Amino acid sequence: MTVASALVEGAAALGLDVDAKAQSTLADYLTLLEKWNRTHNLTAIRDPSQMVTHHLLDSLATLPHLGSDPALRIIDIGSGGGLPGIPIAIARPGWSVCLIDSSHKKAAFLRQAVIELELRNVEVVSQRAESYSPPTLFSVAISRAFSDLPSFAAAATRLLNPGGRLVAMKGVYPHEELQQLSSAHRVVAVPELRVPGIEGRRHLVIVEMDAP
Repeated sequence: MTVASALVEGAAALGLDVDAKAQSTLADYLTLLEKWNRTHNLTAIRDPSQMVTHHLLDSLATLPHLGSDPALRIIDIGSGGGLPGIPIAIARPGWSVCLIDSSHKKAAFLRQAVIELELRNVEVVSQRAESYSPPTLFSVAISRAFSDLPSFAAAATRLLNPGGRLVAMKGVYPHEELQQLSSAHRVVAVPELRVPGIEGRRHLVIVEMDAP
């Protein structure tokens, strides 16, 4: 199965409408990630078919849980090779997506990807989330591999506007991490994601701040 066909079938299985232009750009992103990965070690996954399932579809599976605002502002903390932020930005061109990573090597790849893929709705920040002061706060902060849940909450909460949400991508249900959250963070949902091609369990932890 080609990358394109695997992507089309996977998006359909997730119930997502990903148009032809987005499908092409997603495939181009994987090609670029694979190219840079040969020398920069951005991901441990090197098989193209696994990249579709474990990177693209895993990222896209979060879309139904991120909100319906057509002008959503989202920050991907610890973006690394652009996951999940770049697939999200490609699939939702009306959203504004900020990719933040403290690694200059990874930020260099992210900037190149933004240029080559012509992602006008994406900005890249190369610094620690804990010290970043955005000019405008975000509606959603998402993370796939940044840190444990309490550390993610501590770093990201200050970047959100009132009513904003933290969305943490996890594998198995994170019982211990949930117990370690402060009382100021309210868990509103922990949906299980069924990602085509991934046998292991996937969950999202969706958190809101209690009103002061």
